[in-house]
Amino acid sequence: MIWWTGMGGIAGAVLRFGLGKAVSARWGAAFPWGTWVINISGSLLLGALYYLYSQGSLSPALWGMLGVGFCGAYTTFSTFGYETIQLIDSGRNGRAALYVLSSVVLGIAGAALGMELSSWLIN
Repeated sequence: MIWWTGMGGIAGAVLRFGLGKAVSARWGAAFPWGTWVINISGSLLLGALYYLYSQGSLSPALWGMLGVGFCGAYTTFSTFGYETIQLIDSGRNGRAALYVLSSVVLGIAGAALGMELSSWLIN
């Protein structure tokens, strides 16, 4: 099972790197859009996967690979913290506050929405 989790982690890290670069190149670096998009979409996916796992519709092996491995490596709290400090250090306190608030609120909303969407799939 640990190998499946590791394989999911590799896939999540590679996707995070590529998507983060693509989003930042498209929308610019004035706001940490790459990490923001990744963390919100990862929260949505994790919510969906958790619901499926909690209802017995996702095996422990797939939960380990996708929920723990993929989502764990795809989302990134450490980069979120680092980018928040960068915004504050550069005097962009309003953007830092917007980044923190929107990340937390939309991350939780994304997880809830993911769980709701999964419940529709299996019910």
